[in-house]
Formats: sequence, structure tokens, C-alpha cells
Amino acid sequence: MARLHDIVFDCARPAATARFWAAALEGYAVAPYDDTELARLRALGITSTEDDPTVLVEPADGGPRLWFQRVPEGKCGKNRVHVDLRAEDLEGEVERLGELGASIVGRHADHVVLGDPEGNEFCLFSGR
Repeated sequence: MARLHDIVFDCARPAATARFWAAALEGYAVAPYDDTELARLRALGITSTEDDPTVLVEPADGGPRLWFQRVPEGKCGKNRVHVDLRAEDLEGEVERLGELGASIVGRHADHVVLGDPEGNEFCLFSGR
């Protein structure tokens, strides 16, 4: 039986998008770069982690990881899969996420649809 391991986001700027999601989600952080990972990047001719074509965001509690991978094409339509988030203070969280770079895509009776800085949609619901 399979189990969820990673959720992968295609994007133009993996490092910046990963930082957004690490800040957006409680208990998540961009994976640290160890010497082995830095050597892998140097072997690819990459001298800055900001230019890393694949950036990992890990949870502290063992939940699914988030991978951000650079792709050449831009987003061209609605996501086929998206992430649903929940927050006790819906409007406060919409404001916080907006300060991180999210934009409001639409409002509905029970949730708000937002886009991350790359335009990937996600839903925010009120509650625990």
C-alpha cells in the first residue's frame, strides 16, 4: 500500500517559493544545506542556494514533505491538485499570508482561495 511522501510544486523560483510555504505552514522549514548538498550544487555549477533547482521543505512532525522544482514553463491554468489549509482566525491568516506574498483569488461562503507567489492556488478554511 502506498503512502504520501512528497507534494511537488512546479515553479520558476524554487527557493523563494519554498520560503513562502515554510513560513505559511506551522512546523515546516526549508531543509538545511549540508556539505554534501552544497557539493552537489557546486558540481552542477550552482554557487548559490538561491539558484537551487529543487528545494525541500520539511515538517517537524513527520508529515508530507514539500518539494519545489524549477520548470521552464509558467503556470497556464487552474491547478489540478491543490493544498487545503485551516486556521482559527480566517481573516487574520489571509492577512498574514498576504504579507508573505499570497494573493486572494476568490472568496466563498466557507473559505478563501489564495495563490502563492507563483500563482499556485490553495484554499484556506476557518477552524481547527
